[in-house]
Amino acid sequence: MDKLSEKLEDPEAFATWERIYERAINGEMPPQKVKDRPGPVELIKVRELLGGHLSEAHSKVKGTVLRRLNRREYENTMNDLFGTRLRLADLLPEDGHSHEFNNIGSALGLSMEHLKQYIHAAGLIFDQTVRQTHHPYKQTTKKINFEEREINQHVGKSWKRLTNGAIVHFYGGGYPTGLLRQSRVQREGLYKISLTGYGYQTDKAVTCLIQAESYEPGSPKLHLGTASFLPKKSTTVELEVWLDHGYMIKFDPQGIYRVPGFEHMNPNTYKGKGFAFIGAEVEGPLSKGYPGTGYDYIFEGIDRHEVEPNHPSNREKHWYKPKFELICEDENKTIQKFLFRVGSLAFRQSVTNEEMEDYFNLFGDERKKGESLESALKTVFCALFSSPRFLYLNEPLLNFKGGALASRLHLFLARSLGHKELVNQDMDGVKGNNLKWLRPQTEMLLHAKSFERFIEDFTNNWLDLRNIDFTSPDRVLFPEYDLYLKTSMLKETRAFVQYLFKENLPVSNFVKSDFAMLNERLAQHYGVPGVTGHEIRRVSLPVDLPRGGLLAQASVLKVTANGTNTSPVLRGVWVMERILGQMPSPPPPLISGVEPDIRGAETLRDLLEKHRSMISCQGCHAKFDPLGFALESFNPIGGYRENYRSLNPQAPSVEKKVRAQVVRYKQGPLVDASGHFVDGAHFTNFKEFQNALAGNEKTLARAFVQKLLTFGTGRELGFSDKDEIDRIINKCAANKYRVGDLLHAVVASTIFQSK
Repeated sequence: MDKLSEKLEDPEAFATWERIYERAINGEMPPQKVKDRPGPVELIKVRELLGGHLSEAHSKVKGTVLRRLNRREYENTMNDLFGTRLRLADLLPEDGHSHEFNNIGSALGLSMEHLKQYIHAAGLIFDQTVRQTHHPYKQTTKKINFEEREINQHVGKSWKRLTNGAIVHFYGGGYPTGLLRQSRVQREGLYKISLTGYGYQTDKAVTCLIQAESYEPGSPKLHLGTASFLPKKSTTVELEVWLDHGYMIKFDPQGIYRVPGFEHMNPNTYKGKGFAFIGAEVEGPLSKGYPGTGYDYIFEGIDRHEVEPNHPSNREKHWYKPKFELICEDENKTIQKFLFRVGSLAFRQSVTNEEMEDYFNLFGDERKKGESLESALKTVFCALFSSPRFLYLNEPLLNFKGGALASRLHLFLARSLGHKELVNQDMDGVKGNNLKWLRPQTEMLLHAKSFERFIEDFTNNWLDLRNIDFTSPDRVLFPEYDLYLKTSMLKETRAFVQYLFKENLPVSNFVKSDFAMLNERLAQHYGVPGVTGHEIRRVSLPVDLPRGGLLAQASVLKVTANGTNTSPVLRGVWVMERILGQMPSPPPPLISGVEPDIRGAETLRDLLEKHRSMISCQGCHAKFDPLGFALESFNPIGGYRENYRSLNPQAPSVEKKVRAQVVRYKQGPLVDASGHFVDGAHFTNFKEFQNALAGNEKTLARAFVQKLLTFGTGRELGFSDKDEIDRIINKCAANKYRVGDLLHAVVASTIFQSK
């Protein structure tokens, strides 16, 4: 240690001394075998002396750097400001990450490609906001069914046609599909979709996924919703959805499968259950969805009307493109008002003539080039909403006050700066140092519809749910996996986290709860009886069931595995980082990773025992391997297991059917989910592991607070933040570290209210 640099401004030296401090305070240094170990008094001196120097050094360099809106924040803000529903995030380059978060200022750069796409995205918002015709589109209701050629092709082979005209599908997820080509919309807008059908030859409701897709290359497939259709009784399900030009509706029945040999059967005499589709309707575009609410922001004081076409009926033709003319009494005064009005939206504060001068000149240059008034306005609009003043957060250097704090709070919990009351940062009661408004405002945002955006973004980052599609489960090993299960997985975890916030439950529920948020698909997957229907709801769990908490949820178990097998190392590191808030040391150089298929090892546990025999690997693996061993009770799609699944043809067969097909995987070795924590405590199964983690509430609370603060401030936390984090969790200790209390304490902290 005498050779270590004492220059704490050097990041490498700081990291080394910080690691020494942590290991000494936690009792990891010197090793347990050393007899002359520091006592309590000496550790207090280490905390005061070394801790003080580290805290002072970190406080000099910490703080959120100039922070750009990430692509989700940009999309939300633009859509909220102008009342649009565009999927702008898909158009923008992917954001950089710092550890698990994609809103950390130091990781959010700005390239020429970013700028190009921001200008393009702003142009799309402008086009979406302005009226595309002087008169509202004629709202039509179109009755939809399969095309006659499809009916002739598939009835009697795959489909059955009933006397009431219904078309029966006896399986989902395959060809022919439930794509309704007649539902293709000619104009983007808000539509009311209704589907009518019922469960056929069954006493149970049939669930259908309702989707939308387009023939346009690269267009995403959209999940619009899930619906249940009653048995033998016609059911009509209605949805209001935004559809872009060219999209078509598709239904996909769940829980009914193609039985072996179905292609040789006669659908007209088949006795299996099915879904009888009677018909659909598409109504729209609805007038309330168009134009966007931002229209008046752009064209206030301007007479904008459509040039009358030669034939008024042309307006209803799909090829019709209206032309407009804009008339204003004084163009210079009009553009000045436009700049003050729209510039204040973009800059999130009142603007001056000097700040708008360049934009005024840009408008003039466009007009001199012969551009129309509307085209010149669009150019200025795009310049404003791709400017640094809009893309970057203008946060004060010292403690936040008033509107600046309100903006940070809204960006944190509503994931947007598009709320009109924030534009001029003059919300009632927010000015000055009076913070009486803060808790009620936080509570209001906690129960607002926009809080769902926080839940999605936070779980995508903290729990890595954004990588749910990173791997595809092997279809032979895991035939249960389907789109319905995947969408249900995500809904479960997001509903669970939101429930903990809104009900203000203890933080221990993150690892152990006596309930889960389930629907019929998840209940079937987990072995929970008595759950029907597609709706996610709170379900009490049987006492002996190894479920409850995040670590037993299928979404978490999937993102911590690949499509074939699980790794105790990867899962253990994930638990250590995401749930316990502890960062493991990087592996030593020149040490190869552990692969599960090395000859001579029956399981990955056997191989890890060999790997840990290397002295350089023992310390770290002793921390995270046991955390991963406990999760070996669950396969890569979150199913509980006592044996691994195998593709070895010599392994014992498994007598089981999935989707009406006999499974092709074999029975692998027994799962051993036992382990020892670093302190020597032993667990034999997942339930005992849960109990042990749930008993360490303070560690769970500290980790959760760190995640909230990192996400809320847009910066990585460091050594000098430790004391304030201690104050936050100690404030909530008496009430069992409840999740809602922790959120309020985070928002009230000096860390959240400082840059």
